[in-house]
Amino acid sequence: MHNDTYRLIKRALFLGAFSLLPLALVSQAQAAETVKVGIIHSLTGTMAMSEASVVDAEKLAIDEINASGGVLGKTIETIVEDGASDWPTFAEKARKLLESDRVVVTFGGHTSASRKAMLPVFERNKGLLYYPTFYEGLEKSPAIIYTGAEASQQTLAAVGWLMANKGKSVYLIGSDYIWPRTTNKLARASVSKHGGSIVGEDYLPLGSIEFSSVINKIKAAKPDIVLSTVVGGSNVAFYKQLKAAGIDSSNQTLMALAVTEDEVTGIGAENLTGFLTCMSYFQSLENPVNEKFVAAFKARYGDKRVVGDPMAAAYTAVYLWKKAVEKAGSFDVPAVIAASSELTLDAPEGEVKVHKDNHHLWKRARIGAINAQGQVDVIYESAPIEPNPFPKL
Repeated sequence: MHNDTYRLIKRALFLGAFSLLPLALVSQAQAAETVKVGIIHSLTGTMAMSEASVVDAEKLAIDEINASGGVLGKTIETIVEDGASDWPTFAEKARKLLESDRVVVTFGGHTSASRKAMLPVFERNKGLLYYPTFYEGLEKSPAIIYTGAEASQQTLAAVGWLMANKGKSVYLIGSDYIWPRTTNKLARASVSKHGGSIVGEDYLPLGSIEFSSVINKIKAAKPDIVLSTVVGGSNVAFYKQLKAAGIDSSNQTLMALAVTEDEVTGIGAENLTGFLTCMSYFQSLENPVNEKFVAAFKARYGDKRVVGDPMAAAYTAVYLWKKAVEKAGSFDVPAVIAASSELTLDAPEGEVKVHKDNHHLWKRARIGAINAQGQVDVIYESAPIEPNPFPKL
């Protein structure tokens, strides 16, 4: 009896091991049919108001691509990390995505501080980051493709239009980190070039919610134009306090360089109506690609959701990467970068093209007024602007 039992157990173990072999092969085959990509944005902290929705746009593009057969026959597997509005955390999570998860590409970053923190990680690991946010320029990296506007396509275009149409005296207010300070350095030079003057300049720590002192300075200075680079959750307090102090579009021209339709939802359109913004993309643009994008986004996330510039740039980034991979016939980073040179795409904002040298996109500058419905009425649109991240003023 003992021997019979032993033989039965031995046979069962043998058959069990044998039956597991095909499962292992199936698992390997399944792994070979997927490709890992990273997404890294602030899902928590003060920047979550601006960044969490960008993840939704990236996931939408990835799901659409997977539904149509994937990339080079592979299904995209997404790994999402939270940068938590903390720049060292962005660097740490980027390192994880590249060194542990072995992603072939990453989509993410929002503030310039987060991008600057991640840049050496991507360069050291020879990774590839698609950065979807408008920013100050003054940068070029072999590891980054910039799908948001740089300063000549946003700040300098906005200042030129404002100087021609709204006055010559400007008050600068921003959050205290790289993008606002560098943007305003460029804005100062451009205002001077156009014969204008800066009558005040203030910065508040990221996440600040007390603006009464600065608002009093603005009222005393009586500028023709307020140029705001306040970002994230601070914008809720800033615009509500402006309204409470009696400042609105009827008595003050204000250009917000970091407020999209998505932020308007959190701030409240009633606090922003009539104020100006300058972006490459607005949800209200009428073209077939944008109408399809907006409809798909609302169908997935809810009809009350809105789309803003970084969301559209992030959605575009995923499709640019797909097109470059297919052109290269490879997920290899150097091959994808080489294939990206002068690559064009019909995007929600209109046709974009990757610059052959500086990894930025040809984009239009659009200026619009925020309306009571939280959308933007476009009042100016430039021709496509060649990216120049190192402008001479």
